[in-house]
Amino acid sequence: MAGLNLKNAQDVLDYISANDIRIVDVRFIDLPGTWQHFSTLSTQIDLDTFSEGLGFDGSSVRGFQQIQESDMNLIPDPTTAFMDPFTDEPTLCLICDVRDPINETPYSRDPRYIARKAEKYLESSGIANESFWGPELEHFIFDHVEFDQTSNSSHHLVDSEEGIWNSGRPEDEYRGPNLGHRPRHKQGYFPPSPVDTLQDLRTDAVLKMVDAGIDIEVHHHEVATAGQGEIDMRFTSMTKMADWVMLHKYILKNVAYMQGKVATFMPKPLFNDNGTGMHVHSSLWKDGKNLFFDEKGYALTSETCRHYIGGLLKHGPALMAFLAPSTNSYKRLVPGFEAPVNLVFSARNRSAAARIPMSSKSPKAKRVEFRPPDPTCNPYLGFAAMLMAGLDGIENKIDPGDPLEMNIYELPVEEASKIAQVPGSLEESLNALEADQEFLKKGGVFTQDVIDTWLDYKRTNEVDELRLRPHPYEFFMYFDA
Repeated sequence: MAGLNLKNAQDVLDYISANDIRIVDVRFIDLPGTWQHFSTLSTQIDLDTFSEGLGFDGSSVRGFQQIQESDMNLIPDPTTAFMDPFTDEPTLCLICDVRDPINETPYSRDPRYIARKAEKYLESSGIANESFWGPELEHFIFDHVEFDQTSNSSHHLVDSEEGIWNSGRPEDEYRGPNLGHRPRHKQGYFPPSPVDTLQDLRTDAVLKMVDAGIDIEVHHHEVATAGQGEIDMRFTSMTKMADWVMLHKYILKNVAYMQGKVATFMPKPLFNDNGTGMHVHSSLWKDGKNLFFDEKGYALTSETCRHYIGGLLKHGPALMAFLAPSTNSYKRLVPGFEAPVNLVFSARNRSAAARIPMSSKSPKAKRVEFRPPDPTCNPYLGFAAMLMAGLDGIENKIDPGDPLEMNIYELPVEEASKIAQVPGSLEESLNALEADQEFLKKGGVFTQDVIDTWLDYKRTNEVDELRLRPHPYEFFMYFDA
């Protein structure tokens, strides 16, 4: 793994000096899950910056402060330093924590602070002293996108030269001849070139991720037509992995942009083909030992592991408010399709929400894969919520039930209806969170203010905004009523 591997503030200052860095970029995450940033001259950065911070307007950030209490500080984390691979001027980037300058305390709505608190709660619980996380981020790379919404019109369109809908297009002066070789709907998993046209783009992104400090395992084309892909990162600790998720998305979007394409992590941009997920692998360790492994247990799992799964399944509906946090998420999480909606667990079985990967018998590899999340998730909040649900399962010895080995998608309707499922909409998930949130507040990890702010923001800015707008397909169904 490459990266700068700086350890402290003095290391950052020494690096700036030794490499004649003139611009420093500071980044932080808003509550919904988007990176924010501003840049300053390196002459403005000194040792005090890492303790006193840099000021910014918190009232301009989604989910943060009111205008009458706008002043906030960013405290750079020197261990997160990386060089921006896209700026013309060499630019050193630092991920920051947010602090309230009045109380001189970490800001309670800072998602990165919530992830840090979750890690500290894990240690204080005595159950384990570290957790490891490995999300699988899927994405689409399109050649063109357009969308608009006015009072009297609405439309969207995405296009990809890989899209199977282009198989019948004629030769034209812009794109040249039609050479075929496109992945059909649901048949895009692992094809080599010339079907996979995005190998070089993904490789470019992967190498930039490695240079920025991310440890990468594999990349490949994914199931859907039209440029769906996946880049997997090697597991690491929670807050660090959440940092990597944000950097991963930043790099892939910019690599695509520089090549005249557009990357999106939207869960369901295409009708009638696979959506984009973010299966999250996690495990708990104590004193260097994986607590999820037991050579005599089901699928080599321990009782601790199964209770952790029990917590994920019990709190699954509430977790979806953080793990599948967009209205579009529920176009992917649809019963009857190949979506991880069933709140059961199994080994190998990809139709279960919680899966025990069986590709290795090594104790170090034993983990839980939770499949409902998608990459619209704020990773700091999502991973923290998952950890708190799993710990609640361990603390209360929650039984996940018997594993289901069969393909749940093929069960008769009457049997399938008995299996608990994730909510069918963002609104239902928010209602579930409102009803089931005490497990998140243990140790003060999620405060009531954070949960209430999340519920209000999502309902007001997403659920209600979509509910108010006519959908184009409604004209097809109802215009001649």
